[in-house]
Amino acid sequence: MKKRKEAGITLGLIVLLLIVMVGVSYAAFKFTGTGTKVNTITTGAISMTYEETDNVINLDKALPTTDKTGKTLEDYFEFTVSSNITGDTNINYEISAKAESNNTFSGDNVKLYLTRVTASGEEEVMVPEIYNEETNANSFTGRPSGEMSLYTSSMNASESNTYRLRMYVTEEYNPQGDGGNKTFSVKVNVYGRDRVADEVSDVLLTNIPKENQYDDGVDTFITGEDPNNYIWYSGKLWRAVSVNNEAETTKLVTEWNISTIPYNVSGNSSFVGSYMESWLNDTTVDGFLGNLRDYERFIVTDSKWDATLDNRDLESIERPNGTTVVTDAVGLLNVYEYQSSYYGTTYSNGYLNNSLSWWTLTPYDSNSVNIIFPRKAGSNPENAKGVRPSINLKSNIRIVDGDGTVSNPYRLEGDNDANLSGTMLNTRYSGEYIRFGSGENSLYRIVSHETDGLTKITSAEPLKNSSEFIESAFGNDVNFSSTNTIGTFLNGDYLTNYVDSNYSSMIEDSTIWYLGTVGDGASYKLAKYTDTTGTQITSATTTAKVGLLRVGELMSGQFNIFNNNIGYWTLSPYNVTDAFSRYVGQDGTSSYTFSSVADGVRPSLNLKSNVQIVSGDGTLNSPFEIQLAS
Repeated sequence: MKKRKEAGITLGLIVLLLIVMVGVSYAAFKFTGTGTKVNTITTGAISMTYEETDNVINLDKALPTTDKTGKTLEDYFEFTVSSNITGDTNINYEISAKAESNNTFSGDNVKLYLTRVTASGEEEVMVPEIYNEETNANSFTGRPSGEMSLYTSSMNASESNTYRLRMYVTEEYNPQGDGGNKTFSVKVNVYGRDRVADEVSDVLLTNIPKENQYDDGVDTFITGEDPNNYIWYSGKLWRAVSVNNEAETTKLVTEWNISTIPYNVSGNSSFVGSYMESWLNDTTVDGFLGNLRDYERFIVTDSKWDATLDNRDLESIERPNGTTVVTDAVGLLNVYEYQSSYYGTTYSNGYLNNSLSWWTLTPYDSNSVNIIFPRKAGSNPENAKGVRPSINLKSNIRIVDGDGTVSNPYRLEGDNDANLSGTMLNTRYSGEYIRFGSGENSLYRIVSHETDGLTKITSAEPLKNSSEFIESAFGNDVNFSSTNTIGTFLNGDYLTNYVDSNYSSMIEDSTIWYLGTVGDGASYKLAKYTDTTGTQITSATTTAKVGLLRVGELMSGQFNIFNNNIGYWTLSPYNVTDAFSRYVGQDGTSSYTFSSVADGVRPSLNLKSNVQIVSGDGTLNSPFEIQLAS
């Protein structure tokens, strides 16, 4: 593997938090900056300064406090990170904290909270967190292990950002019996490194500890409970599963179920010619590959997928012998790859166990296909289970940002857009996050651009009211309309009370919703077309402003962990005669029940063609903020 280019910058200051105890209550709580000082380090084209202001922060008679109070403390430590970079070079930088060695008060009882100063006030960049030290270094910024990461970002020429750091004692801390006169101090560091783009395989195998790698002679698998192998690409969060030792390609799988569909007709476990193969490699707006960003640039389109039958129990499965190999751009993980991901631990603790039910590529026998939930089991292919697409990144794809954690996943060169203000939303990608409205129901995701110029979105999770999931019956008629039970709610109460008035004008007034029936062992295409050729649109349609997702659409899988969510309705009838409607269950499968039963609601709607992005990068931590273009 190639050597990483080193250009590290380490700069620091001291922030002191002094706690003086008298009896069982705090008499003084003093937070002190050390005066005005500017540190400048220059390496090549990069000149980066870390400026400490002359703030002296005094917190008199402070007590252990709640997050709500701690986040609004008027006493804070303010500092500025700025750059003076020649040309187009960018740098990654990271703000971190390191506890001093002479502390007599435990960091387990101290929270740190960081904001960035904006023109309109302050923007939260790190939620309140107990002091904790990272076990791994970040090679993209130069931060060593053993420090607490506060915030990671990137910076270009002549950029400057001002931050405010607040520290406080947690409300749970009980000072009785600790003897008083306790102190806790941290050294705040900023690390910076020019944005050297290294190949994905190099970064993963360099940064992931050897104890979290398993080399079977063909592939090196990433293993363990929660390794730093998260990658954000094309609006979706992925996990890096393995690196091929010879080709140096990297296999990814989505972190969550993206959709839920029948695998194939009843009793046919073959991947070749299946509904699953079709959906994964469908290059139209109706499938997965057609909604993947610049896939010919990023992924190996002639990947080999081993779909050899294996009905043995986990822990007894060996690498498939290659008797059934399929060539496709997109596939699924086979059972051996799933098993290898938890090498050294147990399947229940492995990082690929997302507590949902999902298809593998491995037939159990000629009539059934292995699923994971989270133990392996055979399932009739006519059932609708969760789908976690898998791809192979080309060996020349490079990482330019991130540290591989869930909060800061690796970003790929060419998929790490910045300065998107003014960009039209209808040019963006399925899965990206949008702020739409306010309050607890304001997070949405792009589904597709099914209607030319428009952007279909859906709520990131089922609707809530005061933290409780809303439930609605589908209606006596399994064919959705603006006048059946759930349609009346979505096109009435939802628009009035759950969509901020500033956003309702962005919604296209009339959308066609496809109501094709999808029974057991039926193709996902029947939800929209008259047959599996996908050439003739079904006549079963309705028109409404707000609707639901149909079976087989992207984002129509269950994204939250089992038993921490609620099932939700889809548009697709299961059986019109018996009034059965399809829903997505908490386990990520699509099943059916009487349309008169109450279940969760995930609204879907089309945004107008003149909706543009104001800010954000489309990730969970930075959703797109949007407005209508003038």
